[in-house]
Amino acid sequence: MTTAYEPRRVVVTGVGLVTAVGNTREETWAALLAGKNGIVPVTLCDTDGLASRIAGEVQGFDPLNFIDRKDARRMDRFVQLAVAATAEALAHSGLDVAANADQVGVMIGAGIGGLTTLEEQFHTLFEKGPDRISPFLVPMFISDMAAGQVSIQFGARGPNYNTVSACASGADALGTALEVIRRGDAVAMLAGGAESAITRMGLASFAASRALSTKRNNDPEHASRPYDLHRDGFVLAEGAATLVLEDLEFAQARGATILAEFMSYGQSADAFHVTQPSENGEGAARAMQIALRKAGIAASAINYINPHGTSTPLNDKFETMSVKAVFGEAARGIPMSSTKSMVGHSLGACGGIEAGVTVLSLRDQRIHPTRNLIVPDPDCDLDYVPEGPRDLAIEYAMSNSLGFGGHNSSLIFRRWGE
Repeated sequence: MTTAYEPRRVVVTGVGLVTAVGNTREETWAALLAGKNGIVPVTLCDTDGLASRIAGEVQGFDPLNFIDRKDARRMDRFVQLAVAATAEALAHSGLDVAANADQVGVMIGAGIGGLTTLEEQFHTLFEKGPDRISPFLVPMFISDMAAGQVSIQFGARGPNYNTVSACASGADALGTALEVIRRGDAVAMLAGGAESAITRMGLASFAASRALSTKRNNDPEHASRPYDLHRDGFVLAEGAATLVLEDLEFAQARGATILAEFMSYGQSADAFHVTQPSENGEGAARAMQIALRKAGIAASAINYINPHGTSTPLNDKFETMSVKAVFGEAARGIPMSSTKSMVGHSLGACGGIEAGVTVLSLRDQRIHPTRNLIVPDPDCDLDYVPEGPRDLAIEYAMSNSLGFGGHNSSLIFRRWGE
């Protein structure tokens, strides 16, 4: 006789963040609440001749604080950032991975992977020949290595892989990890996103696709300006986020401090265009509606949205339309604040970072502002919190991520309460 499948409740017990405004969770959170700018002139690569020469770089990061020297040399920067974020998240949660190794999994999304290593090794190939290529090239640049190395470094032997869905990768990693726990394949998952693509190729290629801001190289502080009439593209960034997700009963049995409940995950495809969102934000609206249905709540229950909010002309307009399609007239009463306005767009990491920020908003009942919203775009007429941080009673919060290829992901979290 088979028993009915009963989805398990999943909670968040730890958050680790490495961003352009802080190397830790609380440093990042304090900076976001203060409206601190994290966009600076690029130092990670030569920018001569590039159309965009600014980025959201992680400042003062030392991988040797988390990884021994030998291992660090065999990891691309995006993997190093993932390990650092995971170390902080585990310390925050108090989860003993070793005691539950077979039931703790890892799922860290990356949209691009080790572009820094790949670019360096192409130079080696062209300048010195194939015999000089590093034997560690492949295990340094493939995008699953954030998840793989986190598993190795912390001894997590449960389900392990990465999601690759462009700028929705981190959100999809979290949503997939949620389902892994719900179906009973793990009691805990270390999930999120990591990316470090601030290279000449990274900057040149996104500029060539006309996605990047190119008009404010001499004014990086005001370059990322979601929903502003004069926005001209996103600012490339790097970073990482890991959330510790646990089966509720497992977390309670070990006495964990619960930060929020992870309610649901909705995903959809635009099936429209490789880089442009579908007309009127139809695909993003479907992802939100799916997340609401799976959470078992009405649209009116959502008190805050952390949007994709990239600062590109089409994304901000169509994302605004998608929110209106889902929430109707009530959309005007739901605060939305773009984390990318301060840290830039970290591609596959952004969904994880913004989910972590959403959990902190629930924890503290406070939301950060959208920076640089100076001249509102008439097409973007919702409440984007431009004035500064805001205290807010939040029961349910939503975090949305949209990716090239037409990937749409929506996550819903609830303030913890029995």
